[in-house]
Amino acid sequence: MTRGSRPDFIIGGAPRCGTTWLYHLLAGHPEIYMARPVRPEPKFFLVDQLYERGMDYYLKRWFSDVDIAMVLGEKSTNYLESSTAAKRIYRHLPGVKMVFILREPANRAYSNYLWTRMNGLEHEDFPTALHLEVQREKELPESLRFARPFAYYSRGLYTQMLQPYFNLFPRGRILCLRYEDIKNRSKILAERLYRFLGVKPHHQDYRGLKVINPSKKERREEAVPVQTLQKLRERYAGPNSQLRELLGEEFQVWNAS
Repeated sequence: MTRGSRPDFIIGGAPRCGTTWLYHLLAGHPEIYMARPVRPEPKFFLVDQLYERGMDYYLKRWFSDVDIAMVLGEKSTNYLESSTAAKRIYRHLPGVKMVFILREPANRAYSNYLWTRMNGLEHEDFPTALHLEVQREKELPESLRFARPFAYYSRGLYTQMLQPYFNLFPRGRILCLRYEDIKNRSKILAERLYRFLGVKPHHQDYRGLKVINPSKKERREEAVPVQTLQKLRERYAGPNSQLRELLGEEFQVWNAS
């Protein structure tokens, strides 16, 4: 056993894209230790008040008394949104591997909207909420500064948010996955992630891992605002093309959504 072991990888985002699914997938691997609990997330490199406590606090709080032979990881979903978090992570953990999972951005935005509404913070319809996003972001109270419950559109600008990480970390230390593969190609996704982290394949029942943290509206059928989503996809056409240039043809499919 060792005190103060450093994480080997971080799941850094994005919100409403399956990061909790990844957490539970990896927590079930015998070679991997995930920082506990899953909630509240560490958010150490994001939240100023936590970061000011120093790395000793971070390591003791989430990685003390861990088997040194294990691969260590944490999940803090909002790291993707912060260039400051990227710089802090690189400063203290330059060799860490970064994992991000992304979702077709219009569907991600609507899922975010349903989640915010389910939690009692959203009272507008989806088109109005999108229209008010910029204003609301400027007026967020300090208590919601990092939660950003109304950041529906901006959280889908993945290239803009990923770029600080690609500017700092070698490309081989960044893995970007797709949320859609949780349902359609979970075995391939899991094996790809295991290879990236350098652990042996683990034949757990990842197919039994359902999408975690769906909003109540996502658990039951609801009329989807088709026209609004289509307009939103048109807004994302340019950003999606930029993402394809950054990450490759794997993300081409979103342009056909």
